[in-house]
Amino acid sequence: MMLEMILPVLVFFPFVAGLAVYAVGSLGQRKPGGGLAVIFAAAELLLMFWLVWKTCLSTGGEVSVLRCTLPEVCGFGLHFVLDGFRVVYGSVAVFMWLMATLLSGEYFREHNNVCRFYLFLFWTLGATMGVFLSADLYTLFIFFEIMSFTSYVWVAQEENRPSLRAAGTYLAVAVIGGLVMLMGIFLVYHIAEGCGLYVPGQPLYVEKLKDLWATVSEQSGNPGLWLRIAGFCMLFGFGAKAGAFPVHIWLPEAHPVAPAPASALLSGILTKAGIYGTLILSCQLFLWDSAWGKVILFLGVVTMLLGAVLAVFSIDLKRTLACSSVSQIGFILVGIGMQGLLGEENALAVHGTLLHMVNHSLIKLVLFLAAGVVYWNTHSLDLNRIRGWGRKKPLIMSIFLAGALAVGGIPMFGGYVSKTLLHEAIVEYGGNDLWKAVEYVFLFSGGLTVAYMTKLFAVLFLEKNRDEELQIKYDGQKRYMGVTAGLGLTVSAVVLFVWGLIPEFTMNKAAAVSQAFMGLEAYGHEVRYFSLTNLQGALISVLTGAVVYTFFVRGCLMKKEEGHRVYVDVWPTWLNLENLLYRPLLLKILPTVCGILCRIPDSIVDGIVVLLRKTVYRDSPLPYEKPEGNTLTAAIGGAANVWEELGNRTWNKKNPRSVNYKHLLALKNAEFNENNRIIARSLSFGLFLAGIGLGLTLIYLVWY
Repeated sequence: MMLEMILPVLVFFPFVAGLAVYAVGSLGQRKPGGGLAVIFAAAELLLMFWLVWKTCLSTGGEVSVLRCTLPEVCGFGLHFVLDGFRVVYGSVAVFMWLMATLLSGEYFREHNNVCRFYLFLFWTLGATMGVFLSADLYTLFIFFEIMSFTSYVWVAQEENRPSLRAAGTYLAVAVIGGLVMLMGIFLVYHIAEGCGLYVPGQPLYVEKLKDLWATVSEQSGNPGLWLRIAGFCMLFGFGAKAGAFPVHIWLPEAHPVAPAPASALLSGILTKAGIYGTLILSCQLFLWDSAWGKVILFLGVVTMLLGAVLAVFSIDLKRTLACSSVSQIGFILVGIGMQGLLGEENALAVHGTLLHMVNHSLIKLVLFLAAGVVYWNTHSLDLNRIRGWGRKKPLIMSIFLAGALAVGGIPMFGGYVSKTLLHEAIVEYGGNDLWKAVEYVFLFSGGLTVAYMTKLFAVLFLEKNRDEELQIKYDGQKRYMGVTAGLGLTVSAVVLFVWGLIPEFTMNKAAAVSQAFMGLEAYGHEVRYFSLTNLQGALISVLTGAVVYTFFVRGCLMKKEEGHRVYVDVWPTWLNLENLLYRPLLLKILPTVCGILCRIPDSIVDGIVVLLRKTVYRDSPLPYEKPEGNTLTAAIGGAANVWEELGNRTWNKKNPRSVNYKHLLALKNAEFNENNRIIARSLSFGLFLAGIGLGLTLIYLVWY
């Protein structure tokens, strides 16, 4: 087998594996398909690592780019590629999937529909690998949409009201984002064809997008404008999956209701699929474009700060971690924005972006899996209910602490390295008041991260529960997770710790391998991570976090209740973007406005018809028209009336009947005609709207 053929195997093997696990699990075993699922996930990991060895490690760190095409699939064929960036993120994805699968067996011990979960767990893995290995926009879109639909089942897994509502929100955001993204892809194909960079029926490879922007930039007028419109359409779709403001609404809703293994993958990997698409736009299509970089930077700053604020206010364990994911996605977007602003001198931003992506993936794997252990032991995520659960559990305490210190940007952990690089990129760009403000927001958001992670750690492992009997029960739990779950959590935490402990041998090499995808050929910076200047930024965030936790979290977000201080949710219930704007807009305002707009042409046509009948045709009863009914109903009704009159004179003399059949049939005829008119109007209205759509499509085709 040629090495290139491993690429489609990495994509399609999980689809087959999911069906196999579902079939075996459906036989009614005590742990449906769990063991087989671990074997298949490990096989995918080994296959990926073998490919990494053959293309990267055995060549001395220089990546051999692999390409593979499956012709005629889906009409245009599927095109896959493996380069440095895809080596790194493909490895991260399959590693996280194996760790999540290890925990799933114990997590779903008392759940229903476990086989279904494993089925869609593997199908989402296949779709995600298809996204990361995609070489062209068409292949990317296909697997991006498959990933959205398969991961929807994760959110709806519990099938209760909150999970179904959150799943509906997730699917709505994914579908709308996907359709808008498709519009942008169509525009890119059209513009590329006009510039001679695309031949219909052939793939539009991602690396060709650099030439497209360079070609369009040399022109003036509409091509550049339309390409930017296409870029914003695609950004909407990718940003929706990444969880960027203002389409972040699904993240805080989906994570609390989804199973913990699914939450780890949703936060750690699926959001990075959206970031991957954003990188294609920023580092391929709009490479070094400062205007585009400012837009991404603005979205990143807002997302970063908003997510951190929501996390500080949250009193739900997984919701806090979900809002934290929103914030960390903001940090990554800040790095992507700085790449565009710094242009060819963006080495710090490139490395900081890639490393924070990997850091966030590994961190959220550890934290969400640990949250899963908390949940299956306490059956709650409320901070007041789970308070004090981990006081005498040193293993889970150490694991959670590793994730908390890493996401907080504490020195000696991975998050510190990537945040230092991003901070240095902001400082390197400029020192005017605007960029000083961006730097302050960056450091303040880092401080909020320290504050909410300190809150979570204190709740779980330092404070006591106000219910003394419940605290005694918590302290008495000696076996709170099994061997496989403990193995998955421990390995995840060790990998996270080692990854950040020796950045010269782990993080720096991974960034160097991936940098070409983001347009960086050579890295000329030597960053002294533990210099006094860089440590100062981390110290500012830590001190800010300590102040926020001490005076705001302990002072404003807690109150005394029955002699105990408890956490309270003071976030205004009405201040919810989904309920305040999106649901009324999509479910009430938009359908009403569209109904009015569609009714206007329908009413105009009706008015013209009435006017013509009143004037030109002078609509009036004709000589052959009956006062009611028609000739047929009058004939049948008249015959029936004669027959009844004959019966009344002969055999119904005592009980004569008096029914006007002619009138009765006329009424039935009028009712029949009215129903026909209603059906005809509905059909004609639908055909009218379809005609408008076809007309607009034809105008578009003729225009171009």
